[in-house]
Amino acid sequence: MLEVMGMERKPVYRRVLLKISGEALAGEKKTGLDFGVIGEVCEAVKRCVDMGVEVGVVIGGGNFWRGVKDGAGKVERVSADRMGMLATCMNCLAVCDVFRQLGAKARVMTAVDIQGVGERYDTRKAIEYMEDGNIVLFAGGSGAPFFSTDTAAVLRAAEIHADGILLAKNIDGVYDSDPRMNPDAKKFDRISYDEVLARHLAVMDTTATSLAMDNSIPVIVFALAQPENIRRTLSGEALGTTVG
Repeated sequence: MLEVMGMERKPVYRRVLLKISGEALAGEKKTGLDFGVIGEVCEAVKRCVDMGVEVGVVIGGGNFWRGVKDGAGKVERVSADRMGMLATCMNCLAVCDVFRQLGAKARVMTAVDIQGVGERYDTRKAIEYMEDGNIVLFAGGSGAPFFSTDTAAVLRAAEIHADGILLAKNIDGVYDSDPRMNPDAKKFDRISYDEVLARHLAVMDTTATSLAMDNSIPVIVFALAQPENIRRTLSGEALGTTVG
């Protein structure tokens, strides 16, 4: 239930996993890092932590590397996926530094061993860090090829017992067809995992959606164009689409 104190809305989630695409961090450049965008996102997340929410973050690597697509047939799938894992590490390092410059406590934990880059991921330590007010950035995807960062996000959410997954995208929810191609596309306020799978809707990949369903983790899809939507979503405002 939503709690209201004066004009302030208290968060309805205690612990969440925020998934951000790498492309979102590139802003209009579409590649690399836009620190103006990153700063706005980090400020919004810090406000959530200041409200008492524990936050874990998974970031994609598509602003640097798109796996097999960028490999152009010259890079094997396993190698391409491992390059993608390294791209997520670069993003997490950059975002972690911005968090710290804003005065937030933040740590990078990696699913793969990269000495000096981040601490090796350990579920218990990650939970302890979040309970101590740290924003934990989970780098390296799942640590295994053939799995997307969407799947890694759901996996980490299940492991840390997150109350929900905030899926920040370049679109403001889930539609029955691509709204960029169909002006009459219908947006869902709420939709079940089964319907997402049956309709082949582009929310997350099938593995990620099935894992969220098996663990009963709600996924809230919303637009990152306005980073303040992160706080608004955590405060229970009906933005985007809830999958679950």
